[in-house]
Parts: sequence; C-alpha cells; structure tokens
Amino acid sequence: MDLDRQIQVLVDDAPQDGITPAIVAGVAPVLKQLADSLRHLEYYILENSEQGWILTTLSNRAQPDLQKKVLYAFPTFKDAIDFQQVPDPQVIPKAMLVTHILFQMFAMDIVDSTVFLETPGNNTVVQEISRARLLSLAQTHTRRLKSKTQGKPRQLPTDIA
Repeated sequence: MDLDRQIQVLVDDAPQDGITPAIVAGVAPVLKQLADSLRHLEYYILENSEQGWILTTLSNRAQPDLQKKVLYAFPTFKDAIDFQQVPDPQVIPKAMLVTHILFQMFAMDIVDSTVFLETPGNNTVVQEISRARLLSLAQTHTRRLKSKTQGKPRQLPTDIA
C-alpha cells in the first residue's frame, strides 16, 4: 500500500470526534517525509501475547547509566524471528504499515527511537528515527501551517452587507 493510501487509512480509522482526523491529517506530511526516507512500506514489529510492542533497552557502553528504549522494525518476518536469540512462542512478528508505526510513536512516550532495519538478512543497515525528531518535525510543520493561515487576511464576500 503506497504512503498516500496509508495516510488515508490512518485518517479514516481515527476516532471520528471532530478533532483526531484533523490532527492525523495535520501531521501527515511529516509522517510521509520520514516514511519516504525508509526503504519499505511495511515492517514487522515484535509483539507479546497481549499485542504490546516489544521494546529493547540499550545502554551506552562507555556510560552504562545512559540508556534508551527502542522499538525494532524488521524488513521481513524471517528477520524478526531471527532477531530473537531464544525464540519465545509468546512473541510474534506483526506486519505494520510504516506510517502507522511512525504515528504510534507520537503516543508512545516510553520509546526513544524506532530502529528500522533496512536490508533483509542484515542487521547492520539501519535507520533510527527518534521520537524527539518526530515531535520536533511535527511542531515545526504545525507552526509553519499556523503562520501561513494567520498571515493571510480573510477574504470577505463583497455582498456581505
């Protein structure tokens, strides 16, 4: 499914509360920009039996107190299975659209980054997208939109009287 269709599915599946679809549509250009930088339209995420995403805590070797939580996104089902050093029957790979993974990062304040593994069979070719970068791009985009709409005078109809 191409990126535009993925975005449309996100908008269509959003709660129809009058606000959420507009929010999704508002951040859609950021989601598309980041997804365009990745090689795949779909990745596999490891989930536990309660459908919670499996996060990995990484520590800095030089500074063990410096840690971050990452979500791994795999290019194939096999890569996701092979990543588990000891296979756990409670952990299963689930295919996810790339824009949906990125959108979920807005809500996942516990995750610092998503590490997208880009080449099947190779765990060294990765692209990491931090939640901070995602939020920053969304804020910048939102500010730009606001300034464009606030800077334009409203066009009133000539027959308003």
